[in-house]
Amino acid sequence: MKIKSCRFEKSSAKMSELPASDKPEYAFIGRSNVGKSSLINMLTGQKSLAKTSAKPGKTQLINHFIINEKWYLVDLPGYGYAKVSKGKREDWEKMIRHYLTKRENLVCIFLLIDGRLPPQQNDLDFANRLGEYGVPFVIAVTKTDKLGSSAIQTNVAAFRKSMLEHWDDLPAIHLTSANTEKGKEEILAFIEQCNLSYAQQPKAE
Repeated sequence: MKIKSCRFEKSSAKMSELPASDKPEYAFIGRSNVGKSSLINMLTGQKSLAKTSAKPGKTQLINHFIINEKWYLVDLPGYGYAKVSKGKREDWEKMIRHYLTKRENLVCIFLLIDGRLPPQQNDLDFANRLGEYGVPFVIAVTKTDKLGSSAIQTNVAAFRKSMLEHWDDLPAIHLTSANTEKGKEEILAFIEQCNLSYAQQPKAE
């Protein structure tokens, strides 16, 4: 897939503000500061489509970007150690839960994990939550250029092992780097195939 156009559509603080669910969409989520915005910018070929920040918790709304006027890429608020109030965090969690379970045109979640780190419990917990919700997802391992290949593979293998404590089958895992564009063609080809499958599904009257 070649991305010919991409533009910011809107930010939403609640479900009623989301764009019409008339196009397939793919949402990106991960721990705060996992490199989500950088990955989105790399995939779309834009330097500042999604705002990057060294401060965790920069994304606080559901941000929709329309790609090739045919599908949505969605930037979701991160989870983890962002310095926000308990009430704000609870509001985020409620909003994300409603989005994950109620958004009819949500095709797949990209769950981002930091390739430099061993398995993080909040990543594993979120993956298990997606399983409980029955939401299709794949894993994108970020920042793979920051460590040697063997160290990355060790961390990925450890994550797989931890997931297998609760899962019989594991989702696909994509290794990515915003700096080297590793994983770009693979992920865009995956989305293109999903779009074809989505187009063939019968739509509710």
